[in-house]
Amino acid sequence: MGMVFSANRSSVLIDGEAVAGLQSLTYRVVSEREDVRAVGTRERVGVVFGLRSVVGEIVLKSVHAKLDTLLDQQTKFQIVASLKSGEAESDPKRSIAFDDCFVDGKAFLMEASGVPVTTYSFTATRVREE
Repeated sequence: MGMVFSANRSSVLIDGEAVAGLQSLTYRVVSEREDVRAVGTRERVGVVFGLRSVVGEIVLKSVHAKLDTLLDQQTKFQIVASLKSGEAESDPKRSIAFDDCFVDGKAFLMEASGVPVTTYSFTATRVREE
């Protein structure tokens, strides 16, 4: 059975500080892969895996001074997302930690509603789910 988490009960921390105005946090795990080919055939006989990295984005209403500083200084940091489905202690929970993160870029958008939205892209060495 799947777990359903609530965005308004969950939180995201950057180096232990809560992120205000969070709209979304997305990530994907990327693995290098090389096919091992058999001589005389068009089929692969195996796969060799290499570097695994994590690529993600944090979208915020307005801007985030700490992320701006981390981008400018190219400093390593950690992101921890605490996912919750409800208030009760027995409700499902999950923690997702991104280790050794670096901010790679920043995109700014002023929407027609007048609320600025900033997207920070990041990479991480690993992601751990508990």
